[in-house]
Amino acid sequence: MVFYRYLSTCLLLLLVWKALSLALSSTMLPPPEAALMAFATAITTADFWSHFLVSGYRVTCAMALSWIIAFPAGLMLGFSRKTDTLLSPFVFLTYPIPKIVFLPIFLVIFGLGDFSKIFMIALIIGYQILVTTRDSVLGLDREYIDSFKSLGGTVVQTLQHVVIPAALPQAFTSLRIGTGTGIAVLFFVESVATAKGLGFFIMDSWGRFDNNLMFVGIIGMSLLGVCLYEIVNYLEKRLCAWKFVKTARIDDRPGHSRK
Repeated sequence: MVFYRYLSTCLLLLLVWKALSLALSSTMLPPPEAALMAFATAITTADFWSHFLVSGYRVTCAMALSWIIAFPAGLMLGFSRKTDTLLSPFVFLTYPIPKIVFLPIFLVIFGLGDFSKIFMIALIIGYQILVTTRDSVLGLDREYIDSFKSLGGTVVQTLQHVVIPAALPQAFTSLRIGTGTGIAVLFFVESVATAKGLGFFIMDSWGRFDNNLMFVGIIGMSLLGVCLYEIVNYLEKRLCAWKFVKTARIDDRPGHSRK
């Protein structure tokens, strides 16, 4: 089902692309068949895959780092009123600041290697996960927590069986949205002070006026985003399986007769 959904979407995009290519000059927007032929040739070369794998490594590490830090932090802020009162003003004061402006500072502090780029992406995605997780825990009806505690549940058990399951769906939604944000930031950080990655590949091709090769990089970065999106979907279905269970209608239950 997912395959056919993507196939129909790709066909529609190719039709729109072809129409725009005919309306504009081929020097401005190459026809899709030319770009796809260039892509088919590029994926047989080691150079393309070296850029693709470097980009995949950077954005995957960034998303994992943002989840490892931001999700527990969001749980802590949402679950503990004292911690939230103390730290939430700092979070909401710094959240609106565009983090990308700190890239030159990170490059100076952490160097021109992968860590500065990973840290930049993780910081931006992490804030989204942090705020979403905190709000989802705060929005949880306290009666569920109080009822669980009245049955003898400890703080750890309450987190494990009540708070975390309630927060996971929204946190995964934030992470799924973060895939698009992460790819966008990846393109920006790879276009500065680096010689590897799809962002560099695109900008280098653009600088050499090789439009077909530039679209090879764009298609590669799009595929990377789709792969990450589907990985997050898979993880959500595994860790939030209860969310996808369809409850049978009363009419369809065995032994029930309609009047």
